[in-house]
Amino acid sequence: MDGRERKNIKVGSKVAIVQNMDARSGHLTHGVVKEILDEDQFHLKGIQIKLKTGQVGRVKMIK
Repeated sequence: MDGRERKNIKVGSKVAIVQNMDARSGHLTHGVVKEILDEDQFHLKGIQIKLKTGQVGRVKMIK
């Protein structure tokens, strides 16, 4: 599914995100969505979320 559309992301979903500090390398961090931070319905680089571990980043892949 597309991580650029808010409608595809639900709290509790397993996702892969790119954190701000990993934006250049593209390193993915995997986890479970705790909170959706973006209010936009679509974002070109991915919807910003917070994982249950507290890490924040943009969704690149929804599992």
